[in-house]
Amino acid sequence: MTVNTPLCFRGKKILAPMVRVGTLPMRLLALDYGADIVYCEELIDIKMLQCKRVINEVLETVDFVAPNERIVFRTCERERDHVVFQMGSADAERALAVAKLVESDVAGIDINMGCPKEYSTKASMGAALLSDPDKIESILTTLVKGICKPVTCKIRILPSVEDTVNLVKRIEKTGIAAIAVHGRKKEERPQHPVHCDVIKAISEAVSIPVIANGGSHDFIKEYADIETFQKATAASSVMIARAAMWNPSIFRKEGFCPLKDVMQDYIKYAVRYDNHYTNTKYCLCQMLREQLETTQGKKLHAAQTTQEICEVFEMGDFYEETTAIFEAKKTSLETKMQDEDDQMEDPDVIKMAVRFDKREYPPQITPKMYLLEWCRKEKHPQPVYETVQRPLDRLFCSVVTVAERKYRSSLWDKSKKLAEQAAAIVCLRTLGVPEGKLCEGENHLVNKRKRGDQERLISRDHGEDPAEPSHKKANFIEETSDMDVPKM
Repeated sequence: MTVNTPLCFRGKKILAPMVRVGTLPMRLLALDYGADIVYCEELIDIKMLQCKRVINEVLETVDFVAPNERIVFRTCERERDHVVFQMGSADAERALAVAKLVESDVAGIDINMGCPKEYSTKASMGAALLSDPDKIESILTTLVKGICKPVTCKIRILPSVEDTVNLVKRIEKTGIAAIAVHGRKKEERPQHPVHCDVIKAISEAVSIPVIANGGSHDFIKEYADIETFQKATAASSVMIARAAMWNPSIFRKEGFCPLKDVMQDYIKYAVRYDNHYTNTKYCLCQMLREQLETTQGKKLHAAQTTQEICEVFEMGDFYEETTAIFEAKKTSLETKMQDEDDQMEDPDVIKMAVRFDKREYPPQITPKMYLLEWCRKEKHPQPVYETVQRPLDRLFCSVVTVAERKYRSSLWDKSKKLAEQAAAIVCLRTLGVPEGKLCEGENHLVNKRKRGDQERLISRDHGEDPAEPSHKKANFIEETSDMDVPKM
């Protein structure tokens, strides 16, 4: 595929991917100070595949939200042409699925092949990939062919220069746009010298841009040192990790900003983009370093909310003003959405204000099962559920169609399954049909299930394992609706 992005990896100063550091506030701050490209922290493919892409209209961000409602990756328009999404993966197809999920919101995709931590290598990711060139080739080739954005990878060096160069030449043939090289072996740590000679040998051996990484300890103390490190490695670009973590104004041509100003700028982004307070606190602690034992450092360490962090840095008023703006915006959007909902409401949909509470039903018995049983008994087509998610608060509403009539709850619910159960309840109550609640007395589906369980036990006792008839299964196995939820 043709790359259709202006992202270039030559002559660039780049924020390195750093776990717990490379979140949205730090990336935006690095861009403000002069970084050309910013990498997000490594995100694992399996975790990302569980996420849903949600437009956050209050924050004006794109959020990738896990089933537990945790924000796994958040980005915004400001960094769209500069952010590279780094993932941990050991599987080509999973990597491609994640890349397709995020590619419209990022400037490039990177595969982490350098992380030496056990949590990564145990899953055959990170530095573990360096000993499996075939898998490296498979992952990168699949990505290059499968997406329109540039693909990069980040490696550590191998025990010998020759082996490292040979591996990089093989990687180059996959068609990637650039390769970042951390100039240390997987067993080496920051206190070990960075091997500039190996990075230089790689730079001279391949034609794609080489991004030099690992110079914070030995070389990069201020902005001018970035060029020194680049010359020492003959690299096309330089990627900075710890020096940027300690003070992201390392990217500023004019020199460092006072740390107090840097930290306040960071906090503004953290509040503006609703960053989790634990992540904000961690990044600020990395900036304070030797000042952690001061009065301010101790107060920061004790802070348990974003508001408390702001108060430590005399930004309490900023926090209150910003959160008030967001609350007002959220209220306005909710009112607007309700008005639009009322205007677009289908008058033919029958509504009731009901919710599904599983405590009111026998174990493994639900209104959806009762509705399905009734439809089969009356020889109607089985119920059809259409579920939508509201972007603002990520709540769900479901409409069920039964015998050409539609039913829904007027209340929005926190999950797709609960919304569908509520719609089934509205339909059953409108029809005057039992819904299976405990208070309704004898439950024929429960009895049917018990009889089925007894028959299977008897069959097993006689050494048999007969397949359960499909018509009996359908009576008590809940229908699922796991199709992708359409966006409103």
